[in-house]
Amino acid sequence: MSCSVLDLARSEDDREFHMGDYEGPVARWCAGCGDHSVLTAVRRLLAEQQSQPENTVFVSGIGCSSRFPHYLKTYGFHGIHGRALPLSTGVKLARPELDVFVVMGDGDCVSIGAAHWIHALRYNVDMVALLLDNNIYGLTKKQTSPTTPQGYSTNTQPRGSYLPAMNPLEATLGVTNASFVAQTAEWVPAHLLATLRAAHAHRGFSFVRILQRCPHFTADLYGEAVKNPGLVELLVHDDGILAPEIDAMFEKKRPHDPSDLDEARVLAHDMDQIRLGLFFRDESHPRYEETRQLPHHTAADKIRILEHEFDRYAV
Repeated sequence: MSCSVLDLARSEDDREFHMGDYEGPVARWCAGCGDHSVLTAVRRLLAEQQSQPENTVFVSGIGCSSRFPHYLKTYGFHGIHGRALPLSTGVKLARPELDVFVVMGDGDCVSIGAAHWIHALRYNVDMVALLLDNNIYGLTKKQTSPTTPQGYSTNTQPRGSYLPAMNPLEATLGVTNASFVAQTAEWVPAHLLATLRAAHAHRGFSFVRILQRCPHFTADLYGEAVKNPGLVELLVHDDGILAPEIDAMFEKKRPHDPSDLDEARVLAHDMDQIRLGLFFRDESHPRYEETRQLPHHTAADKIRILEHEFDRYAV
């Protein structure tokens, strides 16, 4: 994520940050939850990038994954269900120099937050959006989510989910102005970190779907893929996700140019194959915070404007 003001501030800051500097309270997720892996990868990324905690913001909605801001020593905003994206868009418009991350679950993003998700892609605000997709409503104890596979038994649909699962990658790639779409998995930490690194470097809205297991309710969905890397296909390209340390782990590799949108859509459509990598990237798309800049107000200006609005409604 690029910003000359923030880069200048970093260059003049002689502090050195380590992973522990971003570590908040002990995470209260269940043992074995993929959220732990994502949190560790995010802390590693922040330390790598020497992100200043006071210039880094994590925004979330509601769900297991949405407790993310509580476990980081950065600024955070724990919003309401499905509204993490408009909240984070407001943060970025008001303070474009900040590093903004959005953390959502599959229900939070592609169900109640679906309209915001679609328009956030279209706006192409410069931020990183993480979809932690465990295919279930975990916090409310095994209810069908939009990404639950058809036929999968849940507490709300014990005879199996009625509808085909929603495909977040395919939907994202169909939105005008989408500029970065990638998929990774919590059980492949090196690829997860490399994906976060690429997403953070992208100038625009970086959408990263992270496949993960819920140890209580969907541990079986990716269980075989965890044991057998042969079930996973890596998308490889010099301009893609670079994680050479895992090359020997995965025999199935598919060359894919992330500038090829048509091919990205074809690859995303096939939900029978687990694919990890960068599906699409295009930094030429306009970014919302640049096309719709807000006027700059001092603290005194803001107080004056608020007082003016209050006076309008005085009785």
